[in-house]
Amino acid sequence: MRKILLASHGTPGARAAERAALEMAAAEGAAVVHLYVVPEFWRGMRGDDWLNNASTQETFGNYVEGELAREAREEVERLAADARAAGVTLSSRAMFGAPVDCLLKAADEEQPDVVVMGMPRPKGESGYNSRMKLDLLVRELKVRLLIVPREPS
Repeated sequence: MRKILLASHGTPGARAAERAALEMAAAEGAAVVHLYVVPEFWRGMRGDDWLNNASTQETFGNYVEGELAREAREEVERLAADARAAGVTLSSRAMFGAPVDCLLKAADEEQPDVVVMGMPRPKGESGYNSRMKLDLLVRELKVRLLIVPREPS
């Protein structure tokens, strides 16, 4: 194995996938490519349904974009530190769009030996719902897929 594509955005399920991917990479001498997806539902988030003028909407939109960038940067830096500690070569890429589309595109471009991701978030658990369309992913993905189960809480 030479390359692992890891889909992670820092949720508990994604962190279980991170641990599995880093362990696998360390054992196999493989590199890990971390894919961080900003879901498309953030597109155009301007608060125009409740903010009353274009200037305020622009300011709010810039704030949202800044927060999304900060969150992505923090996740990338956290995972990079974990990879260094495990002695694993890691590169990261961020994409904006539908999670399954981004993952399929990254898999086509990166040509990994395996794609690793966490299980979908259970119903009722808090957080943003940007679920991966697993049926489409399984049908379209051209490499092995490892879905790592969540660790018991």
